[in-house]
Amino acid sequence: MKKLLLLTTAIAIIACKQEPKDYVTLSGKIIDKNSDSVVVRSRTFSKTIKVNTDGTFSDTLKVETGVYNFYDGTETTYMFLKNGFDITVTLDTKEFDETVKYSGTGAEHSNFLAKNNLMQDELLDLDALGHLDMTGLESRFGEIKTKLTEFYEANKDIDTSIINNLSKNLDPMLNYYKGYLAESIALKTELSKGTPSPAFDKYENYNGGTTSLSDLKGKYVYIDVWATWCGPCKAEVPSLKALEKQYHDKNIQFVSLSIDDDRSHGGSWDKAREDWKAMIADKELSGVQLFAPNGWLSQFVMDYKIKGIPRFILIDPNGNIVTPDAPRPSSPELTELFTSLNI
Repeated sequence: MKKLLLLTTAIAIIACKQEPKDYVTLSGKIIDKNSDSVVVRSRTFSKTIKVNTDGTFSDTLKVETGVYNFYDGTETTYMFLKNGFDITVTLDTKEFDETVKYSGTGAEHSNFLAKNNLMQDELLDLDALGHLDMTGLESRFGEIKTKLTEFYEANKDIDTSIINNLSKNLDPMLNYYKGYLAESIALKTELSKGTPSPAFDKYENYNGGTTSLSDLKGKYVYIDVWATWCGPCKAEVPSLKALEKQYHDKNIQFVSLSIDDDRSHGGSWDKAREDWKAMIADKELSGVQLFAPNGWLSQFVMDYKIKGIPRFILIDPNGNIVTPDAPRPSSPELTELFTSLNI
């Protein structure tokens, strides 16, 4: 009887050990952390996890199987979570996408997503693609589709829902970027180098009074068209400030043109203007800070066919266009362009 009891107990213990977890164990370490917490989220789920002073964190999450966004307060990456997984993530914020790594049970799916992000960033280099003509653009996007398709098909062990979703969205994603670049190519044809630039007149200046494009003649003018609500615009601010410092005594003027309007500020133009001024003060923005009087409908914005921001424009000392779609401040191509112009 005693032996039977011991056998029954042993079987029960084994059964308990074999029962799968109904949650995810997520832990990790962040070098040079951006925040005291990280957020794991999807459309229907959100969990904030405390990050310790040494960059470590750990928690359990009960999830629906799928792809989740991992946000460290500044940048994001993706991970695939399923109850029963035990995942450790490590990353260095100085090279976020390049250093994010997953280990543990189920980590291969998230590592696949991380590699996919890096491949897409490398293949969809908008600065490089922007130099192509339409024929070259079509050819290059055919090559990109082939490389990504081969990458998806080569990873047979990755959850089929990930592969199916990436494959389904591949054409729409590539068509979006191709359309964007096609517009840029057409823009450079319509607003070609050396032609007189569209002008703006008496735009409100943060430092007081008004400024017209004609006031800036005699120097190159690098214009940043932005808005306070635009994440990609704000991401370029540190690079723009560094650029302004580097070229402060050169023959170039840096202009930031806000297209904040009533629609993006609760229906109030006064609120739009207040938010614009507040961000300039908070971020200690330099250069010539201007406020477009009609936002997206300002004549200068429409003349330059601006449909998305940030947009950067370079005009020469005579008021003629150098490029209607200049490299962004964070791009090495911009300083190369300045050097070629002896700025």
